[in-house]
Amino acid sequence: MNRRYLIAGGLGALLIASTAVGLVGWQAEHRRVKALESLVGELQRKEKRSAVDRSISAQMEEIAFEQMIISDEQREKALQQTRVANEMRERSEIERQNALMAERNAVASEKKALEASALAESQRQIAEHQRIQAELAKSIADTLSYVALARSLGSLSSIQAQVGNTELADLLAYSSYLFVNRYHGDVYYPAIFQSLMTSSQSMRSWPKHNGSLMALAYLSKNDSRMVTASTYGEIMVHEKVGDNLQSLTLLSDNTLDFRDLYLEDEVVYAISRSGHLVIIDKGEIKILPLPDLDFPMKITDMDSDNLLLVGDHGMALYEKQRKMVVNTRELPFKVTTVSRYDYRPLLFDDQGRQHLVKGFYELETADVPFKGRVTAFASSKNTRQRAYGMSDGTIYLYNERTGKITKLEGHLSRISRLKFNGPSLYSASYDNSVRLWNTSSEKIDPMTLISTNSWMMDFTFDNSKQFAWMGDYNGNLSEVLLSVPEMVERISRKLKRDFTREEWNYYIGSNVPYESFKK
Repeated sequence: MNRRYLIAGGLGALLIASTAVGLVGWQAEHRRVKALESLVGELQRKEKRSAVDRSISAQMEEIAFEQMIISDEQREKALQQTRVANEMRERSEIERQNALMAERNAVASEKKALEASALAESQRQIAEHQRIQAELAKSIADTLSYVALARSLGSLSSIQAQVGNTELADLLAYSSYLFVNRYHGDVYYPAIFQSLMTSSQSMRSWPKHNGSLMALAYLSKNDSRMVTASTYGEIMVHEKVGDNLQSLTLLSDNTLDFRDLYLEDEVVYAISRSGHLVIIDKGEIKILPLPDLDFPMKITDMDSDNLLLVGDHGMALYEKQRKMVVNTRELPFKVTTVSRYDYRPLLFDDQGRQHLVKGFYELETADVPFKGRVTAFASSKNTRQRAYGMSDGTIYLYNERTGKITKLEGHLSRISRLKFNGPSLYSASYDNSVRLWNTSSEKIDPMTLISTNSWMMDFTFDNSKQFAWMGDYNGNLSEVLLSVPEMVERISRKLKRDFTREEWNYYIGSNVPYESFKK
């Protein structure tokens, strides 16, 4: 039994083993079949994809072929357009060449036009210049003609005034001014200015002193009162009231011989040739002897505290606070005249030298730049000029900037006084005249402001510089109007009639349009 069991067990095991082997083989075969089926499926998919790819490739070939056809057409069109472009380029080049030629022609034409325009402009400028020159020449000719006419009318006015025909003299003087003023001539030309002075009655004189009027000065800078002193020992104060000159005698002593005045703060200082200094302060008169000063002639300020008194051969120092002479010194020369320069006293001697007083014992000495005896001196800070008046009537004008010396001739005798007013130089002389010199002119000619029968000793200006006041050897005090506009206004107010046509044609000329001057 056990054997049967063993055989049965072996057969069972064999069967199980065979079954297991068969199962393993089936599984292997099944896997192989599955792999083959998967490979077949993959091959089928690839075939389908290949078919799709072939279809796409065929379509792409068709598209490429169509594109090639289109490209050939476009290339043909491009070639056609290239040919057209080449033709257009050739035409454009021809047109460009034509345009360049036209441009060159235009440039040449423009150049010719510019040359013609420049020539025309040059001709126009030449014509304009000639026109301006002609107008200038005509203007110069008219100016010279009318200025000459004005001078002639001024001379005629003076002649008519001398014979007493004042109405005609006034008309001639007024027309003389109008013509010279319109054509910018010199209204200070002697013939014109003198006629204006005469017709406007610019000078008035009052006999005030018994002796020679040697010095005059305003009592204060803002006052109309004037003080005068004479060789007869007279000191007077004057005040203009309307057309009258009211005078008051402060001192009259014929033992005194006054030569100069100095006024400060209502105090009057007068120096006498007799050797005395007179001080008048608020009505109180003090006469101070100067025993150590021979023949005093001038009084001027030394500084703010002292006055300098100058005689023929010496100087004295007067202290205003103590009212006394504090020092005296002799000079090794004779003083001919005393003036001021650079705010200091300036002495001139009889040896042709000048001495600037820098201190009472300090003199800066230099030679006068020309020969002769100086009798008057003036200087101008503004114009940097000095004027030297000589004993023979000559005036030398010295320009400090250039060193140029100009000799002014016109006076016939000793120059007694010189004053600058801007570029105008005023001179008084013993030839009985006061003259005006315009130092800014190229040719400096004298113009007589006043001419009397007496030596002119001193003069000064009012604050406005419109009037000059003058004193002469006969003791007359004279007022002279210097303002040309005021002279013309006075004459204009005096005019009683106009020129008749006959007078106009005779004195002025029928070629000058007639005018009415009477207001």
